[in-house]
Amino acid sequence: MYKRINYITAILVLVCGLSVQAQVTTSSPYSRYGFGNIKGSLLPQLRAMGGISTAVNKVSGFNYINMQNPASYAGINLTTIDIGMSASLTNLSKGSTSENNFNSTFSHLAFAAPVTRRSALSFGILPYSDLGYSYRNTVKVDTMSVDQIYQGEGGLSKAYLGYGYRFGDHLRIGGNLEYIFGNLQTTRSTEYVSLGSINSRLQNKNSVGGLNYSYGIQYDINVGAKTLLTLGYSGSSSGKINSSQSFFATQYSYDASGNENTAIDTLSAIDNGKSSLKLPLTHNFGIAIQQNDKWMVGADFRMSKWSAVSINNVNQGLQDSWGASIGGQWTPDYTSYNSYMKRVDYRLGFNYDKTFIKIGNQDIKQMGASLGFGFPLPSANAGSAFYKINFTTEVGQRGTLNNNLVKEQYINFHLGFTLNDTWFRKYRVD
Repeated sequence: MYKRINYITAILVLVCGLSVQAQVTTSSPYSRYGFGNIKGSLLPQLRAMGGISTAVNKVSGFNYINMQNPASYAGINLTTIDIGMSASLTNLSKGSTSENNFNSTFSHLAFAAPVTRRSALSFGILPYSDLGYSYRNTVKVDTMSVDQIYQGEGGLSKAYLGYGYRFGDHLRIGGNLEYIFGNLQTTRSTEYVSLGSINSRLQNKNSVGGLNYSYGIQYDINVGAKTLLTLGYSGSSSGKINSSQSFFATQYSYDASGNENTAIDTLSAIDNGKSSLKLPLTHNFGIAIQQNDKWMVGADFRMSKWSAVSINNVNQGLQDSWGASIGGQWTPDYTSYNSYMKRVDYRLGFNYDKTFIKIGNQDIKQMGASLGFGFPLPSANAGSAFYKINFTTEVGQRGTLNNNLVKEQYINFHLGFTLNDTWFRKYRVD
């Protein structure tokens, strides 16, 4: 037991240490819309398969914590812990200019344990969205140049508590109670080029904290002695999350050295006003087929009603989104003793999304491919404890250069450590 605890503690220190040193933001102008870049409730092993999750339960006999569909918890038969971090390399291009950014952060901490032979409980914390951008547009007003500066930072996190139950041998249902919290801060400044001009700035901050819920169902169909077909559905409610809004409209100027002077005047102020955020109603449909302890392939289709999303009771002008993913995993021989590479999980996936962003008449689309591996680690209690390092790389792009828009190309890296063990099990002595 102490060796296990020390093992987990070392991983936690590594992940948290790297995260503290990292810049915990995104760098995307598209995070300006809605609540920012939506992260999705996916661990590295699911991202490696293109993000399929709705019909995923166990793969190769190993327990996953699949919070995207809480029905999957019912299949967990060992205490399971999953922790990890992620990093991103992003290239933003517009016209003939481009810039590169690097960001990394702690990505998730999740725990699950069986409650009975037919049910399991899970809880954890992970990002819900990231907000981070800074850019300027220069326009002409009569003969004067005016800079419009847009900035945003922050993001939302999600803590969840979930439960899944199995009916008979085929049907599983589950649900998550989720607490979504964090800060979303945006600024829009209008600055005139001439010295001594009076500039204006609008600052808006939402401190968010409230409950939501998600739910799911999975059904298994035996299509052979060792082959299983799973159908899945999951969704989340379109509830309202409480927030506290602070809004300030100020005027300011610059001195001869280019330093910003103290605000000249505050034209409008709202401090800690009660408000809310309305979340989108989401639906996910999935199918997966697997041969026990060998391979799995699956596909997901998702849709979200972002057109109804509002912040501070103001509709955000977004469009409904949809997307699809396909992917799978192959493990040559997880029992092999003479070849480590045969025990490795090999994962591949693809995804495509029409996002909730539409600028002018241009839909902003996102597409990507992913590749990942699950590396088993040695255990002192072989047969009752299993450790695995999951590594995933995602390559993709969002947006377009058409209509003077921004194309965002990215390489994401996800690293996770998963433990399956027999903690909390009652032993009988004859």
